[in-house]
Amino acid sequence: MNQIKKRPVQNSKFAEHLLGSLTTAVILLDERLYLQKLNSAAEDLLHISASSALFSPLSDLLLRSEDLVASLQDAIADNQPFTARNVALQLPENTVEQVDLTVSNLEKPKGLLLELHPTSRINSISQGSSSEEQQITTRSLIRGLAHEVKNPLGGIRGAAQLLERALPSDDLKEYTHVIISEADRLRDLVDRMLGPWQPMQYEAVNLIEVIERVVHILQSEFSADLQWQRDYDPSLPEVHGNKDQLIQAILNVARNACQALQGTERARITFKTRVIRQFTVGSVRHKQIMHLSITDNGPGIAEDLIDRVFFPMISGRSEGSGLGLSISQNIIGQHGGTLQVASRPGNTAFSAYLPFSLYTQPNEASETL
Repeated sequence: MNQIKKRPVQNSKFAEHLLGSLTTAVILLDERLYLQKLNSAAEDLLHISASSALFSPLSDLLLRSEDLVASLQDAIADNQPFTARNVALQLPENTVEQVDLTVSNLEKPKGLLLELHPTSRINSISQGSSSEEQQITTRSLIRGLAHEVKNPLGGIRGAAQLLERALPSDDLKEYTHVIISEADRLRDLVDRMLGPWQPMQYEAVNLIEVIERVVHILQSEFSADLQWQRDYDPSLPEVHGNKDQLIQAILNVARNACQALQGTERARITFKTRVIRQFTVGSVRHKQIMHLSITDNGPGIAEDLIDRVFFPMISGRSEGSGLGLSISQNIIGQHGGTLQVASRPGNTAFSAYLPFSLYTQPNEASETL
């Protein structure tokens, strides 16, 4: 009799072990759609921990999940399982996970068993290959343009200096000062355009310090009414990178956001840092990666522009050069990361994903697929 009493406990432990070993994300919901159980694969997929998520409604863990919740409620009411392809799960940190979803009914106790097969990783690999090809084209175009611009700049600056010496009035010299300073600014811009593809010196970089430097620069350029919000995870480790280049990459994105917010009431930019688990960049799958989101509440990016926003010479503003985001994407790419964007009216989020190390470390930061 004692052995019979212990058997359910042993079976329960075996079931727990089996559930945890599955690579498929599994979630158990009760009839109210509250989480009763989820395995480690589901924790990785949803970027949550079981200890904080259990007994919470599913709608608290996913943004804009009304359609999914309605479908799950119908499945319970009609006792009807279903399968859905390419379901977009909007997570709180402004990331989207695409999954194939299988829903099965449970009777005792009544509820649902959800099996989620992520497709985002497969899509990311495909997009990563496309992004690499785009970056090669972008680099060639920008480098050629930069050389063409840089050559005459020295002549313009030299001529302005000679003219300045010949001018009789200090008032007139103010104009040559403008020419010289603008030539210097353009020279610095060209150097930045060429810089990311030259060998860089890498070190441990505190990303929060980088962000604060960017905010300090932009606060002097834009309206004091612009709100700057921070949502940092101070426990995250440093990333391995070039501090100056990361400042430039984040500055370009944040400056674009500031420009897009002109004329927006209660304009707001939010910087948020989090760790993301099991994320693929190109052909490398990282167990952990830094996620920096830069979000603004502006009008959003036009639908006909969103797919081309990282191409050079593409800008939503008539006075824009169309180089800033392209340069940022290439800098982040040089750091082994990726830069993505999602936009709708009232919410545009640029997401920079940066590895904690540039090097693949099996059983540590990342693993090669």
